[in-house]
Amino acid sequence: MIIKSLELADFRNYDSLHIEFSEGTNILYGDNAQGKTNILEAIYLSAITKSHKGSKDRDIVNFDKEEAHIRTYLEKDGIETRVDMHLRKNKSKGIAIDGQKIKKAAELIGLLNVVFFSPEDLSIIKNGPAERRRFVDMELCQLDQFYLYNLNHYNKIVNQRNKLLKDMYFNPSLRDTLNIWDSQLISFGSKIIERRKLFVEQLNEIIFEIHRKLSGGKEDLIICYEPDVMIEDYNNILNMNQEKDIKLKQTSTGPHRDDFCFKVGNIDIRKFGSQGQQRTAALSLKLSEIEMVKKITKENPVLLLDDVLSELDSNRQNYLLSTIGDIQTIITCTGLDEFVNNRFEIDKVFHIENGKIVNKNIGFTDCSM
Repeated sequence: MIIKSLELADFRNYDSLHIEFSEGTNILYGDNAQGKTNILEAIYLSAITKSHKGSKDRDIVNFDKEEAHIRTYLEKDGIETRVDMHLRKNKSKGIAIDGQKIKKAAELIGLLNVVFFSPEDLSIIKNGPAERRRFVDMELCQLDQFYLYNLNHYNKIVNQRNKLLKDMYFNPSLRDTLNIWDSQLISFGSKIIERRKLFVEQLNEIIFEIHRKLSGGKEDLIICYEPDVMIEDYNNILNMNQEKDIKLKQTSTGPHRDDFCFKVGNIDIRKFGSQGQQRTAALSLKLSEIEMVKKITKENPVLLLDDVLSELDSNRQNYLLSTIGDIQTIITCTGLDEFVNNRFEIDKVFHIENGKIVNKNIGFTDCSM
């Protein structure tokens, strides 16, 4: 699957945009705050239905407009697919595939697999567990529709149970209904735990060799799944924590509190690793994500690199760029020096300025402007 072209209307700082991508490497360059990342955000929305920034639809629509449109043309095995997305400030988004409206946004996920890599991702190892859970969830939701279904239902039940816990403060008799929510929580939560465990096992098979190469054979990286609760203990611990949950008015047990540990040798690099170790592990994680998509879907993902090269040293830059291979890649940057200096093959270059493409060149020899 590749992205053929993208059209935007009243999206962020774009009044109107039409851009046709190469199936190889595409560079979007220009000064900061010109709209380069907004193009990647639109692609990510077309794949995941949500912004990588966590932005609400109303914040994505052009400031003085009420709605925005994204149209993405995809191609697989010579067959073209069109994804239309209608974003509105005061209503839920509308999505159509080849002109046919879909009822749920989740129906789109998995059609286009993307791997998004930004400077913020380099901190995923040292940041809090919520970011590591988000990484696992976003990857699994693209790869496994059952996981997406279970996660959506689990999150709804946690929210409903939390609302019940708050309502019980004013109406204690509602406690009789708590066990009903608990049984559903355990049912969906257990499926999430099982799938996350399998995902980590699959990821370790891939990341071990990648990290060894990145570290020059000096380090072995292992990811450990740290579930908040084991499936066999889920019911007992949930019951045991009921009084605490009622007091705190929130659900304190379940996979929404899971974490993932990254170990080099016996060292937990989340807490005790150097910045270099943490960044190398984060890069290994993203490269492993690419290989995971290939392995499970038998297709290449589209790789989105948002100004990440400027955050990596030359060795990590070269390793990342050398592994892209035949993957369609869209890269944002402020300048072209890193590509020119490394004689990296480029298929298309777009100069972005103030929400517009002001210049476009094809081929590496045209990139030295």
